[in-house]
Amino acid sequence: MKTLFSCKNTLLAAAISTALFTAGCNKPAAVEPAEVELNSIEQKVTYIVGYRMAEQAKQGEFALDKAVMAMAIQDVADAKEPRIAQAEQQTIMMEFQTQQEEKRNAQVKQEGEENLAKGKAFLEENATKEGVKTTESGLQYKVITAAEEGAASPKADDTVKVHYHGTLIDGTVFDSSKDRGQPVTFPVSGVIQGWVEGLQLMKLGEKFELYIPAELAYGENGTGPIGPNSALVFEVELLEINPEPPAGHPGAHSEGDGHDH
Repeated sequence: MKTLFSCKNTLLAAAISTALFTAGCNKPAAVEPAEVELNSIEQKVTYIVGYRMAEQAKQGEFALDKAVMAMAIQDVADAKEPRIAQAEQQTIMMEFQTQQEEKRNAQVKQEGEENLAKGKAFLEENATKEGVKTTESGLQYKVITAAEEGAASPKADDTVKVHYHGTLIDGTVFDSSKDRGQPVTFPVSGVIQGWVEGLQLMKLGEKFELYIPAELAYGENGTGPIGPNSALVFEVELLEINPEPPAGHPGAHSEGDGHDH
């Protein structure tokens, strides 16, 4: 794990305020460090480095032992040999990384199982609501604004321009072209499966609400703010089919942020 291999520096830097700036600190003490005025550039840089690295360790769910860190800093200041040999340090860090990876995998698996159950319950209830239709794949949709009679539908090899608003099933917004005020253009076949299917059910000018099961979205891996096995809800408005590329960009097929939706 990348952050852990920086722990040699992390532990030293994070202990600076307890070891180097605590008067008479010749051995570790289980007390809070004394307040130090940050006047010199060296003090300020030391504080910044220590703070950032301590934050990094905290984000990695690493329990910081200030007394041990102070001891390590003092050993360096006293030019002592490390209490753990370099070769053993590598072995220890690798073992710790393995433990942390196993812990993270277990957490992701548990989160995925919980999200899958919540998504299933949400979709089962949603399927009973007025106007909601369910396809053979499990995709659910509701027509919010119907198109004019005879309006065209996009095909898998078409490009479309849409406005969309995406949320988790609890209403948390994770992405929205509407909030950005900029529609998005992309190939129908270049997005998640729930969108590929849903877009081809739409007609030009229509607005749908899509309710997408995890297996038609980002699956067990999730992405960014979307957790593993998350069902998603999108409001989608089909603005154009095979729109003209923006002026000055021949053959361009995208606008906005280019996310996989």
